[in-house]
Amino acid sequence: MKLTSKGQVTIPQKLRKQFGLKPRTEVTFEAAQDGVLIKPASAHRVKQLEATIRKTRGSANAGRTTDQIMRKTRTED
Repeated sequence: MKLTSKGQVTIPQKLRKQFGLKPRTEVTFEAAQDGVLIKPASAHRVKQLEATIRKTRGSANAGRTTDQIMRKTRTED
């Protein structure tokens, strides 16, 4: 198995099934004495991340319309 130029590798299907790794499963990488350990992220960590994303969703508009934001980002003030 080879690492791609983007740092990607395919986890064999047998291992994906054995450990319940499905598309969009969050994983963590840990340094081990003789390599790298890949583990499913804990459910708590995933829920924390989802909550953070929900809190920040829409926060960039600061009460402005999309047109106002686009005008502001396109000017060189």
